[in-house]
Amino acid sequence: MAKVMAVNCGSSSVKFKLYEMPEEKVLCSGIVERIGHDDGIFTIKYNREKDTKTLPVPDHGYAVDIVAQGMIEKGIINHLDEIKAIGHRVVQGGSYFSHSVLWNEDTVKKVESLIPLAPLHNKAHLTGYEAFKKALPKVPQIAVFDTAFHQTMDAEDYLYPIPYEYSEKYHIRRYGAHGTSHKYLSEVGEKYIPESKDKRMIICHLGSGASITATRNGKCVATSMGLTPLGGIMMNTRTGDMDPSVFYQLLAVTGKDYETLFQEMNKKSGLYGVSGISNDSRDIEEACKHGHKRALLAVKLWARRIADFIGQYYVRLGGCDLIIFSAGIGENSPSDRKAVIDNISEALNVTIDEKANQETIRGKEGLISTPNSKIKVAVIPTDEEVMIARDAFNICLK
Repeated sequence: MAKVMAVNCGSSSVKFKLYEMPEEKVLCSGIVERIGHDDGIFTIKYNREKDTKTLPVPDHGYAVDIVAQGMIEKGIINHLDEIKAIGHRVVQGGSYFSHSVLWNEDTVKKVESLIPLAPLHNKAHLTGYEAFKKALPKVPQIAVFDTAFHQTMDAEDYLYPIPYEYSEKYHIRRYGAHGTSHKYLSEVGEKYIPESKDKRMIICHLGSGASITATRNGKCVATSMGLTPLGGIMMNTRTGDMDPSVFYQLLAVTGKDYETLFQEMNKKSGLYGVSGISNDSRDIEEACKHGHKRALLAVKLWARRIADFIGQYYVRLGGCDLIIFSAGIGENSPSDRKAVIDNISEALNVTIDEKANQETIRGKEGLISTPNSKIKVAVIPTDEEVMIARDAFNICLK
């Protein structure tokens, strides 16, 4: 048995989960939020208890110390040397990494070189790695890349139709995201289609950030997110794919600068931009119940964009055996799942069991399709952290 940590460092947060491996038993989990503020928040969950405190958290190094001290104070560990490996989520691995790797000087340089493709994420991951390295200098650490799972795509699936020299010289291509989640879901999903020879799946990771991936026999064939997380389907605050001329035209007619518009398309568009209500899909869902016209329009547009990708990937795979819904919206919103299925039910002969759809929420897993549905539909809660812990254990300790 060995204690292994899964870590996800953001620009102002550190999320963590401590496992007993290889049993995959969760010993504790938590988050340090509002790093850089005097009113930072530290939350830790253990033994079905939850403890939250507010305190100054000047930087990531201090946040890591808070986490370490918190685990000792709660008796989860007695000494820091009980932790034998640490796995870090890294959003952008570019074309360098097709699997998880040990952090070393080469890894750091490559992750650093990719900061322009994920400026908020990759910089924070490096900061988190350095903070844990300082706190636990003898503990091996690995990087687990969101983009790695998508490295199996063919060139015609990841290239953009721009002058080829740009693709080669500047590494402009579709990288995708949420790969660790898609990999986990593709593995769990296989049990629902034991009779399938090709295990063709369309996986819908629908959270605040969202992406859809087509897989065959556990390998990525195509994915919706692009060069950055702005591409693909419409999301809570992101536009997803659209005519590039929209950006050019808005520059011309609004008088706003490039950076302002780019941030609006990342943070003020999508469900939020169309509805005008909130960047939280739950608020929009509630507004729909009261007949709010723009909220209803936003959800219809969102569901149509997802259906478009499902149709595209059905063709790309030459059929589909299983559609999976996961992440915050996909796991917890029966009405949003139904909105998506309603768009594809006639063309793909997909039907869902309304009772099963309503009941499969809050961490529940199971089929929501009817027995006569041509394609099975399942809700599977994702677990990126356990995938990170598995890789850390396998690389560092096996």
